[in-house]
Amino acid sequence: MLKRLDKIRFRGQKRDDFLDLAESPNGSDNECSDDILLRTKPSLKTQDTEELGDPAGSGALTMAAAFQDFQRSESDRLNEMKGHLEIALLEKHFLQEELRKLREETNVEKIKEELERERGKRLDLELRMNEVLKSRCVMERKPNDNMIFNSAPPDKEKPPQGETLYLRAWRWLYDRVGVYIEDFRFVPEENTVEAEEPLSAKRLTENMRRLKRGARPVTNFMRNLSALSNWHSVYTSAISFIIYMNAAWHGWAIPMFLFLAILRLSLNYLIAKGWRIQWSIVPDITDPIEPSKDDLTVSEKFQLVLDVAQKAQNLFGKMADVLEKIKNLFMWVQPEITQKLYISLWVAFLSSCILPYKLVGFMIGLYAGIKFFVIDFLFKSCPKLRDKYDTPHIDWNNLPTDPQLKERTNATMSRRLSSRRRVPMKNLKSKIYFDFARIHSTKKGAFHEIFNVSENERPLPVCENGWRCCLINRDRKMPTDYIRNGMLYVTENYLCFESSSSKSAASKKNKVIKLVDITDIQKYKVLSVLPGSGMGISIATPSTQKPLVFGAMIHRDEAFEAIFTQYMKIITTSRPSSGSPEL
Repeated sequence: MLKRLDKIRFRGQKRDDFLDLAESPNGSDNECSDDILLRTKPSLKTQDTEELGDPAGSGALTMAAAFQDFQRSESDRLNEMKGHLEIALLEKHFLQEELRKLREETNVEKIKEELERERGKRLDLELRMNEVLKSRCVMERKPNDNMIFNSAPPDKEKPPQGETLYLRAWRWLYDRVGVYIEDFRFVPEENTVEAEEPLSAKRLTENMRRLKRGARPVTNFMRNLSALSNWHSVYTSAISFIIYMNAAWHGWAIPMFLFLAILRLSLNYLIAKGWRIQWSIVPDITDPIEPSKDDLTVSEKFQLVLDVAQKAQNLFGKMADVLEKIKNLFMWVQPEITQKLYISLWVAFLSSCILPYKLVGFMIGLYAGIKFFVIDFLFKSCPKLRDKYDTPHIDWNNLPTDPQLKERTNATMSRRLSSRRRVPMKNLKSKIYFDFARIHSTKKGAFHEIFNVSENERPLPVCENGWRCCLINRDRKMPTDYIRNGMLYVTENYLCFESSSSKSAASKKNKVIKLVDITDIQKYKVLSVLPGSGMGISIATPSTQKPLVFGAMIHRDEAFEAIFTQYMKIITTSRPSSGSPEL
């Protein structure tokens, strides 16, 4: 702030003999006038000497020069006062701004609320301490009073014996139970909001690695169970099957599992003490050594973040699918599947009510052993057999997720709308049906009017809303014609690009390419510096010297598959003998 004040301190001419504000903050008007008189005296003396040296000079000129000097000193003084006033106003303004910022940062109201809360806590603690001190003082005074009563003269009355026993019993009970009673004192719960960490690529990568390391024991256990069920080691699976079936036959299945848990904890204790014990049906898969982050380039770091984000996306997607299927199973979204579960629960409930628990446990144990070691092995070895007879697997795959339900609902609604829109014309001579669904329109008008194609041409279902992209025409030199943003559509016979900068319906900026005229189509990477396979499609035609590039497409692979498939259909129908395009 002082630097700003120094810059704007004086707006008039800068004088060498001008006093600074910091050096003379309390200068008054009288002092300034004295200074002016002192400054004017030398000028008067010089004028006298000039008059003596030049007696022929006129006195009027001397008076005029003195008057001009006086006016100049007055103007300098006024400028000085004006500068002081401006500095004071600016200082006031800056101080007000700082005060306002300090008030906003400190948040006085919140501090007052916290202070009141702390005062309430302090008063509550003081009351508790006073109660405890009073109770202790009463307990300490009672034995002293008893001693006084015992040593008192015989003419004074002694306190009754029952009162002293009651106080002793109360003191004994308080000393042993009072501490635990204090633990049951109700305290209002404070709602504390945890501070969320900001998004960080480094933190995301580290959390994914931690999740992978934490889930490794569970994944290894599941891999061993799967290997045991698949008879990966025949001897191990055969011995496990015999031991389990023998334990289930004699009713020792639960003790066997508890013994295995104790054995696993014992082995973990020995491993923690430094013993090297490794036993696994399937050899453990060691993770590859990751290079240090300092040795990675910018593109490698970017690719690492993309890999982590992709893994997180796939993991969350699988978890969401499982949870949505369980929810839809219990919400009767697929009634025939939920009906099977409903009947099975009723059978299990009635069996548990009628049959003894020992028999129920024996039946469940035998079925679990046969299912795990025999039935699952057959189903995994014979996929066709599993697709026909594995009822739980079939029902689980048929359970829909929420996106699948949404797609089904949209498809059903579109069928209903199309059936309603397809109405006969009143003209009895033509006797044709007018299908409103065939007329597709974009934001700027009808589709066939924008691209000057026939009314039968409309976008394929996969690109009904179009793919957002940018057209790079390398034959043009102007920047406005070189790159254009817009939407890409694929019809049965054309590849249509609608420019976002086109103002009229049929604009020259829109591009229409016949699929038959395409000579080359391939995936293209606009910037070779970025990792990955790129986000562009290169299309060559006879009318262009360089291929047209449709870049910055998020759904590049989907668009490429749709264009290539439609192109192959056109080629096979129109030119059966011609070759396929280059890839």
